Amino acid sequence: MTANEFRDLALSLPEAVEASHMNHPDFRVRGKIFATLGPHEDWGMAKLPPDEQARLIQLEPDVFSPASGAWGRSGCTIIQLAGADRLTVKETLMTAWRHTAPKRLVQQFEIEATS
Repeated sequence: MTANEFRDLALSLPEAVEASHMNHPDFRVRGKIFATLGPHEDWGMAKLPPDEQARLIQLEPDVFSPASGAWGRSGCTIIQLAGADRLTVKETLMTAWRHTAPKRLVQQFEIEATS
C-alpha cells in the first residue's frame, strides 16, 4: 500500500477531507481527525476503538501497532503501509471513520450503503 492509496481510501469516506496536523496530512470528518499519514508518509494512523486495535495487532503484528503513549492506549493505531493489504486498510479506515463521525452521519451512510 502506498501513501496515495491510503489517502484515496480515507478521502472516499463520506464528508472526509484532508487537512494538516503537525506538518503532515490528516483526514477529518466534520472537523475531527480519524486518520493521519506520518511525516514521511511511510505509515498511517487510524483512531480505532481499543478492542478493534487489539484484534488487528494480534492478527497482523508486523503491520499494526499502538501509537506511543496515551494515544496508543486510547486506540490510535499505526499502520505500516509497505506491508498493509488494501482491503484490510479500507476496513480499518471505515472503522476509524465510524468511530469518529457523528452518529447521524454514520446512520445515514449505513442506510445508503444497504439500499
